[in-house]
Amino acid sequence: MSFDGILTHAIKDELSNTIESGKISKIYQLNQYELLFTIRGNSKNSHLLLSAHPSYSRVQLTKGEYDKPFEPPMFCMLLRKHLEGGIVEKVEQVEFERILVFHIRSRNELGDVTYKKLIVEIMNKHSNIIVVDRDTNKIIDSIKHLSPALNRHRTVMPGSEYIEPPKQNKLDPFVATEEDVLKKVDFNSGKLAMQLVENFAGLSPLVANEIVHRAGLANATSLPKAFVELMNEIKEAQYEPQILLNDNGKELFYVLSLSHIKGEKKTFTSVSEMLDRFYGGKAERDRVKQQASDLERFIKNEWNKNKRKIKKLQQTLKDAEKAEQYKLHGELLTAHMYMVKRGDSKITVSNFYDEAGEAVTITLDPQKTASQNAQNYFKKYQKAKTSLLEVEKQLILTNEEISYFDGLLQQIESASLKDILEIREELIEGGYLKKSKQASKKKTKQSKPQLEKYLSTDGFEILVGKNNIQNDYLTNRVANQDDLWFHTKDIPGSHVVIKGNDITEQTILEAANIAAFFSKARQSSSVPVDFTKIRHVKKPSGAKPGYVIYDNQQTVYVTPSEDLVLRLKKKS
Repeated sequence: MSFDGILTHAIKDELSNTIESGKISKIYQLNQYELLFTIRGNSKNSHLLLSAHPSYSRVQLTKGEYDKPFEPPMFCMLLRKHLEGGIVEKVEQVEFERILVFHIRSRNELGDVTYKKLIVEIMNKHSNIIVVDRDTNKIIDSIKHLSPALNRHRTVMPGSEYIEPPKQNKLDPFVATEEDVLKKVDFNSGKLAMQLVENFAGLSPLVANEIVHRAGLANATSLPKAFVELMNEIKEAQYEPQILLNDNGKELFYVLSLSHIKGEKKTFTSVSEMLDRFYGGKAERDRVKQQASDLERFIKNEWNKNKRKIKKLQQTLKDAEKAEQYKLHGELLTAHMYMVKRGDSKITVSNFYDEAGEAVTITLDPQKTASQNAQNYFKKYQKAKTSLLEVEKQLILTNEEISYFDGLLQQIESASLKDILEIREELIEGGYLKKSKQASKKKTKQSKPQLEKYLSTDGFEILVGKNNIQNDYLTNRVANQDDLWFHTKDIPGSHVVIKGNDITEQTILEAANIAAFFSKARQSSSVPVDFTKIRHVKKPSGAKPGYVIYDNQQTVYVTPSEDLVLRLKKKS
């Protein structure tokens, strides 16, 4: 895990410089595991994210946007009662563990000063956020409860005494000397990195491997020296927050430069900025995926169903293409009726439509007369001809369905919870899904779709629809006739609009980049993006949500850049 004791120390330093002496003005519980605090200090608001998520547990400052629930959960209400309006006096790390303690001074209902500790334990699935009365060391409440039945050594329940997680009896790496390192490492046993992890607090395999790499041959002189030098970097706050992409395509993050990992590297100005980028809504996307799993499964099933239908229609089309042959056989049989004897199963006649006059063999029903056989071929011809027209019509409609579901699958990939609700509502209105009984009983007033907003480098507002409801609203209601409209060429994606006149070339390329980013071609390079004025974009009568046709377009080719999209989002 990258979030080790060293990274915890780095984030503690960042928080100490930012929120200490700050006042807690707002507290939100975003979901089952995460809290968001707004803290006023140094003449500005900072947003503190605390997460006890089983996979994404962390503490950081954040500039991300989060959906806040209308009804605060009980734990959030308790936090507001005890901590809102309080002052963050100090942020400390417990020894070198992944535990941060926020010391908060506040007042109770009587106006008396009280002291609380907000403790965040960053331990993967065992992570927790606990509120403790500092004077009594009693737990007021926690985001996760741990009863004696689950753990007889440590109880985390309201009213219980707070007991720290078991100590690992490791040395503090900050005070360790080269001699201490030498005593703890057995060079004959190998696996030097794991020996460092097992003997020194707060070290992850990631940083231990870095120490061994910096030591070169890693002998009794070079390894202790590399260890102490790296610890001095941390003591002096020589952080280099960065995200790395290793040779296996896996993303890693750390607060120090990792020379043992070769691959792409992106550096950041702060630890929190790095964490914002790395997690980038991973927990939110997990929740969205969970909420949308049934929807995604339904859409994929519909997509597959239509794909199978295409195959059947193509086979029917192939069969229907025999129509002209049926007509020919009927006409030739009528012309050569005198040659047919009752009981014949076939007849060979000359084809007077063919210049070479090649013979044609016609299969007959022995039970029917020549006239009846001829009429049978004419009936087959009419049926095949009618079928041909219907099949061609069905092929067009089925391909439209496939494109529609393709677009919905793309939209789910970058959807928020609100976007998912709109996609679900669209499928209900389209007759694909049944309305739930709960939704039928109470129909809420529809609010206007919320569009994604960006600001170009040259100051133009760029609007994005992330689902069909938003796309229709943006293109048909919000945009003006002279605004520029963007969409990936023949690729499912979002509608993007630049508001304003005299739009610069730089802004056009940035809007095209956003359109490519919010499309099925997000991971591709040199993506074609069409753009034209809104006046040239039309929605055909009866067309599916989000579907438009356009002309007078120009095409630019861009490679989607997440960095650019995030920068323009931040500017907005």
